[in-house]
Amino acid sequence: MTDDTDAAGPAPFTAADYAARMSAAARSAADAGLAGLLIAPGPDLTHLTGYRPTAETERLTLLVLAAGKDPVLVVPALEAPDAAKAPGAAALTLRDWADGKDPYALTAPLLDFRGRFGVSDNTWALHLLGLQQELPGTSYAPVTNCLPMLRAVKDQRELERMAAAAAAADAAYAQILHLPFAGRRETDVAADLAALLRTHGHSQVDFTVVGSGPNGADPHHEAGDRVIRHGDMVVLDFGGLRFGYGSDISRTVHVGEPTAEEQRVHDVVREAQQAGVAAVRPGVACQEVDRAARAVITEFGYGDRFIHRTGHGIGVTTHEPPYMVEGEEQPLVPGMCFSVEPGVYLPGRFGVRIEDIVTVTEDGGRRLNNAPRELAVVD
Repeated sequence: MTDDTDAAGPAPFTAADYAARMSAAARSAADAGLAGLLIAPGPDLTHLTGYRPTAETERLTLLVLAAGKDPVLVVPALEAPDAAKAPGAAALTLRDWADGKDPYALTAPLLDFRGRFGVSDNTWALHLLGLQQELPGTSYAPVTNCLPMLRAVKDQRELERMAAAAAAADAAYAQILHLPFAGRRETDVAADLAALLRTHGHSQVDFTVVGSGPNGADPHHEAGDRVIRHGDMVVLDFGGLRFGYGSDISRTVHVGEPTAEEQRVHDVVREAQQAGVAAVRPGVACQEVDRAARAVITEFGYGDRFIHRTGHGIGVTTHEPPYMVEGEEQPLVPGMCFSVEPGVYLPGRFGVRIEDIVTVTEDGGRRLNNAPRELAVVD
């Protein structure tokens, strides 16, 4: 499986695109004092090569990148034909290994036997320990720690995919407002959201949070069998992948007319979300986005009820660096994409969250989601 495209979608990435990504990643690793990068199946491998193995396997698959050296993808022999079809395959060397052979002995000559390597976060311990046994002088660090910006800055073609995914999520939200809520289970509405995302071009649905009434006070509530009632506040948070890039949007709706307090809390969150978006501009530390949104909620007396970070990066996965959280001093860079999603959660009663994906521009920030942020009344 590779880049999600269709006849009406953006042009696929080319081998030259993947070659440029691998070269840049190798240079970044060298600049960080690393001997290279070891990338196992997962989002980093997909981003760098376009290769996404069809099934999780215990057999070693590993992309080896080092500055000044050609990239090599070590793959099981039975999966080599699929790997050779990946759009980035022409920009690397495939080295396969057969069952019964030692893949670590095959991989070891590709590595500096005393080097320190960045390793993709989801690399199996089985494989890392196998390499360490073969090369005891090597050491390793997770890519998220040593190269947090590896996938953070999107080029124009990636931004087009991000915008398309966001537009599809907006369209799904517009349609869900016309479907019934009261008298139906949360899981029913969640199924509607998943179907709408697919209708609007998503190849993968990652989550459909539907938190009604008191369940809305749990930010990551999984849709359950609770029957939605008239008078409920309902938090909707949903997203997935379109053209290989992520969507993630949150809106809060009300079944019937809201009370004055419910409207007030929603207004506070909406103002906080606007403040967070307004804080986005190049050179500003990620934590300043969190501080801007949190300051509004704190001013109105709900500071202790905003219980999570303000945002997370998004790209080929729906959660990735950078994170909009206190203590994150990484400056914002044009091309970064991340959520801005403050919330207020009143245990046992209701919750409110409003979320858009924002990209950093040359002089500020731009929302990719344009769905209305007012408190919508549904039936």
